[in-house]
Amino acid sequence: MISHLQTLHSPPPVAFLSALLVLVFLLAEAGNGMENRHTFLYFAYGSNLLKERLQLKNPSATVHCVARLKDYRLVFGNYKGLASDRWHGGVATIEHSPGDEVWGVVWRMSMSDLESLDSQENVTLGAYSPVELSVKTKGHELNCRTYIMNSCVYAPPSPQYLQVIVMGAEQNGLPKDYQERLRTIKTNMYEGPLIEV
Repeated sequence: MISHLQTLHSPPPVAFLSALLVLVFLLAEAGNGMENRHTFLYFAYGSNLLKERLQLKNPSATVHCVARLKDYRLVFGNYKGLASDRWHGGVATIEHSPGDEVWGVVWRMSMSDLESLDSQENVTLGAYSPVELSVKTKGHELNCRTYIMNSCVYAPPSPQYLQVIVMGAEQNGLPKDYQERLRTIKTNMYEGPLIEV
């Protein structure tokens, strides 16, 4: 009888505790999965580096981290050579370039803003295509949505457009040497008004 009581009050077996920990972990992962199904990660490298610019039409966007895209470079141009009415110059895109890198911000966004983001990037007009790319941050890799211009004809950006990118890079603490590289990009010296920011 005594040995039976001792069994009742003895600590739970290790196997039981292990199973309990696994269950807790699985429940936590399921919770993360729920969040991930309702949100997506977006890697911004151009004017959407600036929080105020992105959140204007995509209010759910929150900074997830700063990240680096390897083997790509930042370039400026226009879709089929058609100059931007909004920015009066070339706009940012990325192109594959072994050995180069592009720094940017990974934003976590609600799926409800996906259509708005696509619209902002002129996906329906065919100007940009959404792509899934892997970016690196603090030893981790993240798969993110980003956008690459189609039929890009190189053109320098307007000073105003470049300034928005530089402000976004400063705001989010992109590496100082990368910020300096952004500041040295040649512009088209446009001095007129912008239709929309």
